[in-house]
Amino acid sequence: MAFYHCMGEVPKKRHTTYYKPNGELYREQVMGTKGFSGIQSILYHHNPPTQVRSTSKFADWKPEFVPQHELRHQHFKTFDLRPGGDPITGRCYLLGNDDVLMGVCVPTEPMNYFYRNADGDEVLFVHEGEGELQTTFGTLPYWPGDYLVIPIGTTYRLVPSAPSRFLVIESQNEIVPPKRYRNEHGQLLEHSPYCERDIRVPERLETHVESGEFEVRVKKQSAVYSYFFDFHPFDVVGWDGFLYPYALSIHDFEPITGRIHQPPPVHQTFAGQNFVICSFVPRLYDYHPQSIPAPYFHSNVESDEVLYYVKGNFMSRKGVFEGSITLHPMGIPHGPHPGKIEGSIGKKETTELAVMLDTFHPLQVTRQALSVEDGGYMESWLPPKE
Repeated sequence: MAFYHCMGEVPKKRHTTYYKPNGELYREQVMGTKGFSGIQSILYHHNPPTQVRSTSKFADWKPEFVPQHELRHQHFKTFDLRPGGDPITGRCYLLGNDDVLMGVCVPTEPMNYFYRNADGDEVLFVHEGEGELQTTFGTLPYWPGDYLVIPIGTTYRLVPSAPSRFLVIESQNEIVPPKRYRNEHGQLLEHSPYCERDIRVPERLETHVESGEFEVRVKKQSAVYSYFFDFHPFDVVGWDGFLYPYALSIHDFEPITGRIHQPPPVHQTFAGQNFVICSFVPRLYDYHPQSIPAPYFHSNVESDEVLYYVKGNFMSRKGVFEGSITLHPMGIPHGPHPGKIEGSIGKKETTELAVMLDTFHPLQVTRQALSVEDGGYMESWLPPKE
């Protein structure tokens, strides 16, 4: 999120001497994007972040995509997946392409290591549970409905304090607020559905100086590597800049409504390279006297549309549940299920809660997704049998 923030203690001028009480220098690290032309922050460590004791390859981590022999709509019941693993190893990837991966995670084990994604930004949507996102930039508490936005290269650890369920979106590039909601300085504009007051930055910076063996697992190009340090990776005494993790609650997203049905772009929350993330939240329906609140049939001929159902009754769907994921691929039309158009007329509001991912390149489906597929979803638009 592009606004300046500072935590801890930093020197008056960057790239100048900054001494510890014992007379040793703190180690300055510039962490930025797009070389030195993107947003960046400067962190001050007790130890050189390059001081690695040993490295090794931990695992290959490439999703198992399967060939698709049919062009059809699909429904995946993620609550049927077995919980397990920790907040990283427990990730079950369901859909993806060269720009983005989408999956779910219901961890049952703690992280006894730290993690860093070196490929791109991550967004973790908290469906259930609470806990902390602990990072080199400080600690962010999380609760149901939070989007946790984690920049590329951030070392972090997720520490649930209650059983947690996450929707995971991993990008190959940066994830930012939509450009049309920002002015030339990066400030969110008046018509944006959320503003800087809704953004939660790390609450506290805890500097660790203990020594021992600490593992940081780094993901790079579908492989994970272990780096072992003799010191705790959260040894930062201060930092400042524009690059850091943050949280935005879906409950702070203010919906844009109109007299007639508004198209999906009004729900957009974040933008990535060749994809967008949208939030469907409780809102008033359209207020034209002859309005039809349910969406019209539409052919998303240049994007794949994915919806993750969080809570409530989705006005245009039947047969979907909490935790359902629907994939409506580009090239074929989709829209409300039978009876949903007529049933929406005259309704005043909806209480649905859902996260949408639209990609502008086709998505592939993993074998894990097919293991929880509702095989009859494509036929769910047919008239009821008499």
